[in-house]
Amino acid sequence: MRRFTLRYLPLLLLILVASGATHAASNIPSIVQERGRHALVVDGKPFLLLAAQTNNSANYPAALPDVWPVVEQMHANTLVIPVAWEQVEPREGEFDFSFVDTLIEQAREKQVRLVLLWFATWKNNAPHYAPSWVKLDNQRFPRVKTEKGETLNSLSPHHRSTLEADKKAFVQLMRHLKKVDRQRTVIMVQVENEVGTYGSARDYSETPQKIFQQPVPQKLLNDTGKAPGNWTEVFGKDADEFFHAWHIGRFVDEIAEAGKEVYPLPMYVNVALRNPFNPGKPGQYSSGGATDNVIHIWKSAAPHIDMISPDIYFRDHKTATRVMDLYARDDNPLYIAEIGNDQPYVRYFFDALGHGALGFAPFGMDNTKYSNYPLGAETVDEKVIKPFADLYRVFGSMGSEWADISLNHRTWGFSEPVDTYVADKELWNARGSEAEEKEQRDPEDFTQRQDLGDWTAEITYGRPAFWIDPPKGNDPASGGAVIAELGKNEYLVIGYHARVSFAPSRELQGEQFTFDRVEEGHFEDGEWVFERVWNGDQTDWGLNFIYRPHVLRVKLATYKID
Repeated sequence: MRRFTLRYLPLLLLILVASGATHAASNIPSIVQERGRHALVVDGKPFLLLAAQTNNSANYPAALPDVWPVVEQMHANTLVIPVAWEQVEPREGEFDFSFVDTLIEQAREKQVRLVLLWFATWKNNAPHYAPSWVKLDNQRFPRVKTEKGETLNSLSPHHRSTLEADKKAFVQLMRHLKKVDRQRTVIMVQVENEVGTYGSARDYSETPQKIFQQPVPQKLLNDTGKAPGNWTEVFGKDADEFFHAWHIGRFVDEIAEAGKEVYPLPMYVNVALRNPFNPGKPGQYSSGGATDNVIHIWKSAAPHIDMISPDIYFRDHKTATRVMDLYARDDNPLYIAEIGNDQPYVRYFFDALGHGALGFAPFGMDNTKYSNYPLGAETVDEKVIKPFADLYRVFGSMGSEWADISLNHRTWGFSEPVDTYVADKELWNARGSEAEEKEQRDPEDFTQRQDLGDWTAEITYGRPAFWIDPPKGNDPASGGAVIAELGKNEYLVIGYHARVSFAPSRELQGEQFTFDRVEEGHFEDGEWVFERVWNGDQTDWGLNFIYRPHVLRVKLATYKID
């Protein structure tokens, strides 16, 4: 048996570099990087964030009894939940953290970690979760104006009054967390929520108009390699949007920097995405937010933000996986900050892990009887919860081990590429029945291949376990797999409703290939624990993951023939 031991010493060294010796010694959660791969470190060990995110207004003690049962059913190790500015500072200068205290106490009882979402100046573009003394005072806290002079319900990033008030409240929150949460129940904080503006590319009121005519800041010029000039001269047709992104990024960064000076938890922003294939114009999507076209602007503007994290509500495979490609960068750990909770989204868990994601957070996972359908499921019931639970159950028992492997080894993720569900049922009916659609599909539509180096992996969907019948896809699309390279000819493979096969990437001369050994097992304290060998029926037709996920350690080999 090969022993898979977590590389705690190198990770601790990375923590020392990333956070400073004082922070490492006190085990404050941190994000570390190694050769363009990343890990969230909690209690000195890599941590895979298997999250459940509540609906927006579940952030009160009375709602928590409707939250914890779903967290338990999902086998989630983390709850992602808002903390609203209006509830912690209902009157200016008077702070109330009673909900935070209740939340932390109950999370400890449940042995669940927390990620807090700071709903303040921006929550989906608007100040809905700001206190009344902010959102009703447009003189002190001005809103964005369009080019035509119309006032939008989006606070402007150009006024110190807004920034200072938000920052003051956030610093008080971080100070309170440092005081009451010595067990590190809270492991990350999201700063604001889906920042940006709908209905305008930027703020065209008097103050930003003057700033817009000024030279572009030198830091942004240095980071983008641009020559000096004003915003229009430097960025041309993108000037309005880039200007808005820069100033929102600077606003958010100043809040994060102030919070980290008090208590340096990892901090991130989430993104209301634009469609990468059909983006539309700024303002049709949330202009100024960290959409894929302005990630480089945000990276320059907000160095104290540890990661920019997408909210994925695209059901279709092509768009959802493209988003992950765009946000998984050497300078940006991928974390799926929100994703729809309906069945078609479950399979994207495998893609996320293949991209080295730190975690995955389906939205709306509670019993508060609210639904954001068609972005998510119509109701949260056992049918919705079980697919997430099947995966979380397996990965929850090996979270540290997987996060360590992902930091130090290559990983590839796959999900069923053909969509067999359309939210708009009238549109679906207009296209014809699902059966008719399937009859017209080629088996290649349900086949994915990946070059692993010496070997090529083939992942297919909708095949009987003991037949060579071509793949027809699952009904509905639900399959996926993830592969991690452990060493030469050795891989960790986990799949669900899929078949995984291997073949050499080169033409063999006088050789054949085979599974040398396929072990099913699990991890305990960083060590691989053998359960059984797969062979015969379990390997003759490839590795079939039918009813539930399995964790397999696969050794491939070639042998000479006469």
